[in-house]
Amino acid sequence: MNTASSVSELSLQLISSAFQRCRASDDLCSLSVVLRRSPASSLVRISVSDTGVGSCTEEFEALNISREAHAGGIWDGLLSVTATGISDNEIFNYQFDLKEAESARRLTRLPSSQKNGQRFSGTEVCLSIFETVDILLREVTRFFQKILILKIPNVAVQLVADHGDVSGSQYENVFLANEWNPLPFSASNLERIKSGLEDYVFRHGNTLGKKCESCFSNWDHLKVGTGVACHKESHRYSESTMEAVIVISETSELASTCVRAFDSVTEVLCFKGFSPCPVSQSAVKALSSIDWKSYGLIFAGVVEQGGYAIVKWENLPPNVQIDISLHHYHNQVIIPSSRLKMQPDQKLVKKAVKLALDDLKDKNSGVLLSAHALKVRNCAPDLAKTISSLILCSNDSNFREECFSFLGLQTQGVGSELVEDCIKEKIISVIEMNDREQPQRSKEVQTYLFEDDHFQDSGFQDAEYEGEDAYMSMEI
Repeated sequence: MNTASSVSELSLQLISSAFQRCRASDDLCSLSVVLRRSPASSLVRISVSDTGVGSCTEEFEALNISREAHAGGIWDGLLSVTATGISDNEIFNYQFDLKEAESARRLTRLPSSQKNGQRFSGTEVCLSIFETVDILLREVTRFFQKILILKIPNVAVQLVADHGDVSGSQYENVFLANEWNPLPFSASNLERIKSGLEDYVFRHGNTLGKKCESCFSNWDHLKVGTGVACHKESHRYSESTMEAVIVISETSELASTCVRAFDSVTEVLCFKGFSPCPVSQSAVKALSSIDWKSYGLIFAGVVEQGGYAIVKWENLPPNVQIDISLHHYHNQVIIPSSRLKMQPDQKLVKKAVKLALDDLKDKNSGVLLSAHALKVRNCAPDLAKTISSLILCSNDSNFREECFSFLGLQTQGVGSELVEDCIKEKIISVIEMNDREQPQRSKEVQTYLFEDDHFQDSGFQDAEYEGEDAYMSMEI
C-alpha cells in the first residue's frame, strides 16, 4: 500500500466511525466532511464531524497505519480530536500521534472547555495532508455512494470541498440517507439495503442523489431478489448473519444513451457491521463456487479491484446489468467486537447469494432460467401446436369439451390460436416452476400442465417430477 492510499484509507475509516456514532444515536444526526485547501500551500485540511453518541480515546489509540504513510512526507501522523458525550460537562480536546508504535504514548490531552449546562454530544476529527482536493473528493464521494445503500434513516450528510484561492471552486452537497424512496423507521436491515441498492442502480452508482430518468422511468425496470443466511459460530457468540441482495436491471437499447460503468460485469458491494468494507477472500471463493449455469449465466471469473469484487460474465446482454450487495454482521454479541472473527464463512456467503438468486427466480417469471430450461422452453411452441391440433382434430366431442375445461376455455367459438397459446403458456409455466435447485419442492407440491382432480383420480398422483426428470414429458 502506498503512502497516499494509506492516508486516504484512514480518512475513510474516520468517516465510517463517525457514521457508526450517528447510527448508534436515537436522535437525528448530522455528519459533515469538509476538505479545504490552504491558500498558501497545497496542504489540505480534512475535517470529519458528527453529532452522534460521542467517541472515546480507545478508538483512536487502536488505529493502525503503515509506517510508509509517514515516510512519504505527505502527513505528519497527527490527529486533532474534539469530543463530548451527552452526559459530559466538558468538551474534551486531544491530539493523537499515530507515528508512535505504542498506543499508550499516542495520546496528548489538551485543555478542555465547559459546556455550561448544555446537553449535546459529538466528535470532530481533523488532519492535514499534502494531497489534491479532487482526489480526496472522488474517494469520499465514492465512499458515501456505498454508505447510502445502508439507508440509515437518522443521518444527514454534508460534503464540502474547497480548493482555497481558486474562484468558484467550492463544491457542496447535502443529502439524507433516506430521502429518496424513504422507508419507515421500523424497516428491517434487509429492507433498507434492498431499497438502497435499488436507489444505487437508479443512479448508475456514480452520483449521490440524481436518478437516471433516461434509463429508469419507473420501478418496473428492476427485478430484485434477497437472501439471508445465519450461523451460530459458538456458544459465546450470537448469530453471524449474511444478507445478500441481487438486482437485475434491463433498459431499452434505443431509449438509453448512458454509458454504464460496469458493462458485462457485476460489481459486488460489501458491508461489514453497517460499514463499507473491502471484499474478503471467503466472499471471492464463494462467488467462484456458485453453479451460475443453473441460473442461465456463464461465469467468466471474479477479480479483486481496489477492494471490490468484480464478477465477469460471458453471456450478459449489453442492456442488462446485475448488481450484488453483501452485508455481514453479528447480532447480540456479548464479547468485545475487537475479538470477533469478522470474516464471513464461505458457505454463509454462498448460501445467502443462492437464496437471493432463487428468490429472484420465484418472483420474476422467465428470469435466470438454466440453460437446460431455456432449451426445453424453445420446444414449447411446437409441442403446444401439436397438442392443440390433436384436440381440435378429434371427433370425440366429450374429449374436446374436457380438454377445453382443463384449459379454462369455452367450448364454443374457440380458435386454434387461442388453444395453442393457452397450452404453450401452461407448458412454459411448468418448465419455469421446475427449474429450481430445491428438491423438497417436488416432494411437497406436484406440478402438472393442467391442475385438476381428474388426473389424480386417473392415477397421475403417483407421478414425480424431480430435477431434470421434470422435463422428460416436455422433451418427448
